[in-house]
Amino acid sequence: MNKKIINVAIIGITGYGGLELLRLLYNHPAVHVVSIHNTSDHAEEISTTYPHLKSMYNLTPIPADPLHIMQSADVVFFSTSSGISKDMAQPFIEANFLVIDLSGDFRLNASEYATWYKKTPAPQHLLDQAKYSLADFYQNDSHYIANPGCYATATLLALAPLAQQGLLDEENIIIDAKSGMSGAGKSLTTSSHFINVNENFTMYKANHHQHIPEITQQLKQWQPNINHIQFTTSLLPINRGIFVSAYVKLHSELSADSLQKIYEDTYQNKPFIRVMTQDQLPNIKQVIGTNFADIGLTYNPDTKYLTIISVIDNMVKGAAGQAIQNMNHLFDLDETTGLELIAQYA
Repeated sequence: MNKKIINVAIIGITGYGGLELLRLLYNHPAVHVVSIHNTSDHAEEISTTYPHLKSMYNLTPIPADPLHIMQSADVVFFSTSSGISKDMAQPFIEANFLVIDLSGDFRLNASEYATWYKKTPAPQHLLDQAKYSLADFYQNDSHYIANPGCYATATLLALAPLAQQGLLDEENIIIDAKSGMSGAGKSLTTSSHFINVNENFTMYKANHHQHIPEITQQLKQWQPNINHIQFTTSLLPINRGIFVSAYVKLHSELSADSLQKIYEDTYQNKPFIRVMTQDQLPNIKQVIGTNFADIGLTYNPDTKYLTIISVIDNMVKGAAGQAIQNMNHLFDLDETTGLELIAQYA
């Protein structure tokens, strides 16, 4: 599918993800944002609410009417909190209209969604129309793309080269994941108050984070004997960024050089995955503001544990950037279109 100008609508415009979509799409050479939509009654011109958009966008959020959106746009992004798109998606799915959903509502089957998100799921026949799409391993035959979660993106990219070759010891997959505060969204909670975040470090949702089943689900597609992982999440006192430390053992004893080659071979034609030189580990700053995932490895021959570090910007590679990368795939554009960004290092 190729179209000279792609008309885009965004539902859920005032959250961090929606605003990041606006920022990134502004410089996309093939995109025109035709409408933005709230799930509330807020109707103030977007640059009045967010002055950083002044002279960039002259758009006012309007109610999300599926028929109107499908008449004026070619694709719609859902950048909504979990629990919203599952109730709004049916008209788009029935019309085979292109949707890219940044929420978690269509990543899991009905029973797992109910268990992990504690919400009533969409009907299974609608969930069956969606396709979970890690953009760097894009294989999509659906009109409805379920964009991966931020923790899931960083973790799956860290483990993919090993899982795809069946090398992971399924009983020794330990993930310690840390995120900046923007990953928690804009809704204020006690844990997100400045006084509780600043100069602090907090683990949360230990063993219960909703990204666990989508990680396991994708790993199982690559290596069918994987049924569980040990996964913890913590909050960093920074605005954005994800730092995943994966500690794994392997079925085969491989040298550090061999492991490095596996990663370099897997990602050699993946423009947004940068594998560090052997024993060099990445940091968050080198990816902030970009769609890159930077990955580094170090192997301990005494313990036989391989440590894999994966860093991404949770708002770009972990959300809006990957969604645009998926859109580029859908419309047969080069996947880097509009996403060739240099890190905001200072």
